[in-house]
Amino acid sequence: MKICLVTTFPPSQGGLSEYGLHIAEELRRNPFLSFTILADKMSPAQPELDGFSVQRCWSFDNPANSLRLLQTIGKLKPDVVWFNLLFSTFGRNPVNAFLGLLTPLLARLSGRYTHVTLHHLMDTVDLKDAGVRYPRTYRAAGAVATRMLLLSNSVSVLMPGYRKILHEKYGHENVHVRSHGVLTRRPEYPAFARRGNPEHRILAFGKWGTYKRLELMIEAFQIVGAALPNTKLVVGGGDHPQAAGYVESLKKKHAGNPAIEFTGYVHEDGLPDLFQSSSVAVMPYSSSTGCSGVAHLACAYGVPIVCADLPDFRQMADGEELAIEFYQPGNAQDLANCLINFLTNQEKQRAMAVQNFSMALRMTMPTIILKYLRHFELEQRTEALRQIIRFRRLPGWVPSKSLMLRLMTRNSLGWVHRSAIHRPRSNGSGEKPLFNDNANDSGELTGSGIPLNGDGVAASGRLGGSLGFSGVSPARSASHSQAHDRDQGEDLSPTPAWRAADEGKAAYPKGQQPASVDWDRIVPLGQVHPINGSGGNGKSGSGDAGTGSNGSGRKSAAQITGNPGT
Repeated sequence: MKICLVTTFPPSQGGLSEYGLHIAEELRRNPFLSFTILADKMSPAQPELDGFSVQRCWSFDNPANSLRLLQTIGKLKPDVVWFNLLFSTFGRNPVNAFLGLLTPLLARLSGRYTHVTLHHLMDTVDLKDAGVRYPRTYRAAGAVATRMLLLSNSVSVLMPGYRKILHEKYGHENVHVRSHGVLTRRPEYPAFARRGNPEHRILAFGKWGTYKRLELMIEAFQIVGAALPNTKLVVGGGDHPQAAGYVESLKKKHAGNPAIEFTGYVHEDGLPDLFQSSSVAVMPYSSSTGCSGVAHLACAYGVPIVCADLPDFRQMADGEELAIEFYQPGNAQDLANCLINFLTNQEKQRAMAVQNFSMALRMTMPTIILKYLRHFELEQRTEALRQIIRFRRLPGWVPSKSLMLRLMTRNSLGWVHRSAIHRPRSNGSGEKPLFNDNANDSGELTGSGIPLNGDGVAASGRLGGSLGFSGVSPARSASHSQAHDRDQGEDLSPTPAWRAADEGKAAYPKGQQPASVDWDRIVPLGQVHPINGSGGNGKSGSGDAGTGSNGSGRKSAAQITGNPGT
């Protein structure tokens, strides 16, 4: 599969550049992908990160961004063009930003599959708090831009409430809810020994100056410091692009206070130490612009969170089960009380840290990116089938019907040979597909490489479904003899999925499996048939479902055919 990722990308510090880096890291690790990053230009130019294929073909606030991107996409001919976007990604000037947001629609019209990951909605942003001078004009332009983005093949948003807005207000169904992810492959367990030893470090992290401001945080910290002297405020990150010099002005103002530390921009390599040494992460925002990357970064290191009680953050905490303490927005005293109560409750600190770490384990970046890739492949294969169906409906007298079909589907059908999802072989020859070369507790494997459960019945269900193949019930292992079954009071033999129900009495020679699959005669998943017409407890079968007994008082696998066991 060939993917073009349109995003800001480090060393550029544009909006979402860190998120674009983490997407690219996972795509780079996939051996079945060929991908190129279409990134923003930097002035002055800087060396590119090692290991990435980057083409810097557009620049911030350039009205010609759409044309330049389309030219590059036309040369690369990708299967998927993936846009990682904010409404301000392509420019601060509203006209330039609007023209840049036309690119996903134009790319789709050029014949490419386009997907947009949209990190916020103009409908939910507090434009006055963000420093916008003409909010009504921006709101109207934002609605038009949103409709243009929804004309892409598919769109992902990061919170369920956003999908509801796009469905109810704009009437589009091609919107999917995806998790933000915790921006790491391996979340780190909380380093409790470093927290509160010798002091509690309160971390405020982000790009400051617009809706993220530090005056409220510093005022609340002065109240906390008076009550708990062993505390320190650490301010990480730099200025927002629209608020140059903001952090430096506060740093000069509080230069004489040793309890307040300004770290400036923190490189990726410094994030683990910064977060692991912090007792709590505070988000003193006056408004929100979507799902918070800072909150997910804190979860990756098991750091509890205290933030303003805003609707987006409430929705994020409820939907993803984050451990967050909320305070009244704009109320420094309420924030201080919240921090004091938290820092004096060691049990609560540990419980919230473990909860956030547990959430992070379910939202690692490999898991998030794999879901995107599955979606891309499914959509493209579905489109290929639609084209085939259209041609099959044409009357037989249409000349060169087969030739036209091959020409129209030459790109779509190529996905069959360019899959980005690794699928294990269903019947390997001489290979050991299981972890640690493990089989069942008797060292037995079926011919298709599926482990037995100790009673000669193959595992099926969730594991098989998640790997992309049906749970096959293979024949009994050669070393698992029928005499052993009779000694245990068990007389069931699982029927292979490639055999019909009426062939249940036939048996393969020991150690042999059928060489091919008759797909026209597949029986339902999990179907088990008695060898000699007897149920699990020795009673004759009559076609009713039930559970048998293996003669030792334990229940055996559920039967589809056979009487209920005792």
